[in-house]
Amino acid sequence: MIKRLFFPLLAICFASCTKYLDKQPDNLLTEEMVWQTRAGAEGYLHNVYSHIYLTDGGDFASMGASDESSVSIGTTDVRQMVSGNWSPGAAYFNYWGGMYAGIRKSFVFEQNIGKVPADKLSDELKAQYKAEAIFLRGYYYFFLLRQFGPFVKVTGVLSQNDDYNKYSRATFEECTAYINELMDAAAGVLPVTWESASNNGRPTKGACLTIKAKVAQLAASELWNGNPAFADFRNQDGKQLAPAGNDPQRWLAAANAAKAVIDLNTYKLYTNLDNAGTVFNPYESVRDVHLTNWNSEIILGVVGWNRWGFAKCASPAPGGYAMYCATQNVVDAFAMKNGRVISDPASQYVENGFAANDQTETWGHHKGEWNMYADREPRFYAFINYNGRPVVAARTTDDRNLFSSPQNVDGKGRSEFYYTGKSGQRWAGSNNITGYLAQKRISSTSNIYWDQVPHQAPYILFRYAEILLDYVEALNEFQPSNGDIVKYLNLVRERAGLPGIETVYPGAVGNKVEMRKHILRERQVELCFEGDRYWTLNRRLLAGKAENTAIYGMDVNADDSNLGFSFPGFYNRKLYQQRYWRDKMYLFPISQFDMERARALVQNPGW
Repeated sequence: MIKRLFFPLLAICFASCTKYLDKQPDNLLTEEMVWQTRAGAEGYLHNVYSHIYLTDGGDFASMGASDESSVSIGTTDVRQMVSGNWSPGAAYFNYWGGMYAGIRKSFVFEQNIGKVPADKLSDELKAQYKAEAIFLRGYYYFFLLRQFGPFVKVTGVLSQNDDYNKYSRATFEECTAYINELMDAAAGVLPVTWESASNNGRPTKGACLTIKAKVAQLAASELWNGNPAFADFRNQDGKQLAPAGNDPQRWLAAANAAKAVIDLNTYKLYTNLDNAGTVFNPYESVRDVHLTNWNSEIILGVVGWNRWGFAKCASPAPGGYAMYCATQNVVDAFAMKNGRVISDPASQYVENGFAANDQTETWGHHKGEWNMYADREPRFYAFINYNGRPVVAARTTDDRNLFSSPQNVDGKGRSEFYYTGKSGQRWAGSNNITGYLAQKRISSTSNIYWDQVPHQAPYILFRYAEILLDYVEALNEFQPSNGDIVKYLNLVRERAGLPGIETVYPGAVGNKVEMRKHILRERQVELCFEGDRYWTLNRRLLAGKAENTAIYGMDVNADDSNLGFSFPGFYNRKLYQQRYWRDKMYLFPISQFDMERARALVQNPGW
């Protein structure tokens, strides 16, 4: 048995192996025996991988911490955070210890993989596995940098007798350089693509370049590019941890790093034509990129994530918990099918009344639905579950009818978010607090009432659409006249069934400020519920803006007097949450538990 480790937070990555018991049972492996078999070595590598699961599905970034979503249960950690009930003592989503545990394991693996006998594991596989461990180390450091800022740079396994109090935080520049060094080392060994499906979920050269692109993007953005709020962010010896001045060249570096992924010519945006489709369908294309078991758009994904838990939390009652609520804020971000935003007088958006006809496209709105949801872009119908929208996770007519009140039984199973509906406030209590649920990643092969979620699609950590948006965002900040901005932004828009940006908004072309608005809105829609909105608002210093802390939804508490879908009072916009914000929240606090065990650490500003 691999000797178990006890990691008191930062010391997690420093402690040496100790035994659970003084006497070890004879039927358990010793630590040295682990490295004598291929199965033992691969098992340890899988354990190194295990820490990546901290970042999938229902974490704070993908659900509840930004303006795109809210978790309906008020006692959850993320609801406490956005309410201001947050301190270093609370330690919400404290991934500091978990990431350092993974980092330490990566060092142990790298140091011991060479011990596996040659007849058990080839030199080629040893090199590959070592490169995977190095990638994971860099990924975990990247996550620490993004969540907490400058980390303690550990470059090897330290003994239990080490003086942990001498390990202070590295500077932001030292941290980014180290992550890039690790990614370069891994990229030199890892393949561009894996030939066997058995390797799905393992990093590639493209994944290494993607992490470098995300690091460069973080360095270029306002949070770390000469942020005056970090002017006094220093170690105890006075060493400044954040970059002192703004450098526009960092945006060029970010653009070049994203372009390096594009230039691999390995990835492309998924469409339904890649899955036996004969006619391009934008709705199926944007929906199925998250439901297809690996495709050309996925750069890095997690294989064994909790699909059942996510589907259960994001589905309406009575089968689901109606817990992962989309907000009116993100609903308003989706364009009309003509490609115009709803605030544009030429968009043909109608706020009130019921639709007189079905939308021409089969995926669109239906007669009798609220006009707010009529003639919207395909991504809206793929990603948002609104009042009256048919339930996705129900396979048969009888199953769909389970979601319907007696007067609505028609085999469609429309989501009833109004007050007396089956997923409404009177029926489901505190659930569904906005009148919307997140529908992305919910498969029609599921049958949520019966707890069946059979599809095997991965949770996507990074995909090509994000890289395209990273590239155009950075290029627009450095060189807004560059033609690649329109070219690559349009790839994302056109896959979503929208006309080119230069056709709809020609005035934005070459205009940094206007194009920035369109690019950030495109990120908000394309990458909704994938964590990007939280990290984008943070790195661009936008999370504290009034429009991003005032959270709106429909009037789910308006008593419809059993009028159901025909009750117009439900569709009144309501400010249901004014979120607490202080600028210190751009970084997570290091937990007090960690601070007391590593005295050289300095706390993040404001905490």
